[in-house]
Amino acid sequence: MTSRQAKSVLVVDDDATQRRLIADFLATRGYDCFQAATAEEALSELRKRPIHIVIMDVRMPGMSGLEALREIRESFPVLPVLLITAYADVRDAVSAIKDGALDYLAKPIDLNELAVAVEDAAGAPGLPAKAPSLPDIPEGVVAKSPSFLSILAEAAVVAPSRASVIISGESGTGKEVVADLIHLWSERRKKSIVKVNCAAIPDNLLESELFGHEKGAFTGAVQDRSGRFEAANGGTLFLDEIAEMSPSLQAKLLRVVQDGTFQKLGGSGTLRTDVRLIAATNRDIEKAVADGRFREDLFYRLNVIQLHVSPLRERRADILPLARHFAGSFTGGKVRFSGTASAALEMYDWPGNIRQLRNAVERACLLSRGEIVLPEHLPAKICPSDIPGRTVPPHSDGTLMEDVERTAILSALAETGGNRTQAAKRLGISRRNLIYKLQKYKQEGYI
Repeated sequence: MTSRQAKSVLVVDDDATQRRLIADFLATRGYDCFQAATAEEALSELRKRPIHIVIMDVRMPGMSGLEALREIRESFPVLPVLLITAYADVRDAVSAIKDGALDYLAKPIDLNELAVAVEDAAGAPGLPAKAPSLPDIPEGVVAKSPSFLSILAEAAVVAPSRASVIISGESGTGKEVVADLIHLWSERRKKSIVKVNCAAIPDNLLESELFGHEKGAFTGAVQDRSGRFEAANGGTLFLDEIAEMSPSLQAKLLRVVQDGTFQKLGGSGTLRTDVRLIAATNRDIEKAVADGRFREDLFYRLNVIQLHVSPLRERRADILPLARHFAGSFTGGKVRFSGTASAALEMYDWPGNIRQLRNAVERACLLSRGEIVLPEHLPAKICPSDIPGRTVPPHSDGTLMEDVERTAILSALAETGGNRTQAAKRLGISRRNLIYKLQKYKQEGYI
């Protein structure tokens, strides 16, 4: 019985970082990847071995991707060629389809879109893909949902490179956590990750914060001060809410991104730094570019890879594990959530995402005194009165303690799948007492 042959991919790009990212990502999907830095080198590779698909940048020194495409078509008329293009090249890429290009992908590359395009063109990898093994995840990072695990898998592919990254997503979704992991999994982990919230610092101070200043540069500058680019030298600089940065400061940031040099505020000397930039934003940064509020050249310099962190309402498998993690950190012990409380947490849409969940759990732990969290301990908007288990039935005698006790007992029974012995142990009461309570609830119409 013959083994299946892995499908082969040739990645052609003069940008070594981009080239390795694409090749490493497709390798984790089970493809056999080869690389070429120029179109000329790519043509040579095609003569050496069978290739199932070519992924090629449009703009390269020497022979361009479009010129190489025409030559490939002469010798390999049916070989799929997928072009990669910057926004400004889209018109050329569209016209190149007439010359035989299969399709094009615009930068920044969406890795999932890339995987789909490659599989559509070349077929499945052939060999079973090795499940992308994530590096060790630090304690306290909760990842159970497929959506967030997928983001971490992409972060693991990106981390070893020098590529700049933009992490997008709503406030409170965990963008900073992803940035921390990229740094931790990179070769720069022995150095610091330095963080700057661009929205929290007035623009006239942000320049000094980033680049430092010389004594006398402005009123109050009584001594020289180093900036965050110097502090992050050899490590990672995380710029949170980068879309809030003013256009004038964006121009100065562009220079650092391009050649690694900058000047202190009020200084004349040129300093050099080796920094890996990770930026984050909760805004639609591409719309900001289209509206002229964010520099297009800076966007493409930063946005080699874009990771989008989904909101918590799209990652419901993460909600209860996160809640339990927060509860444990607040109380130092294992806090249980009743079935009704758990259902309420999972049903709520969490517009404030993880930050809102953390606050709600902290409140619940205080009210429950670190024991079982019941619906009554959650904010009313998260667990409204129409959720079963929270309301006091019309025929109740109105005693709050009895209502809380009943909710706890019924929740424990549900959580143990109806096992009365286990439910009694959880509640700290005798099995006989539990059976008595259940008979009482049955007579009263609760079960």
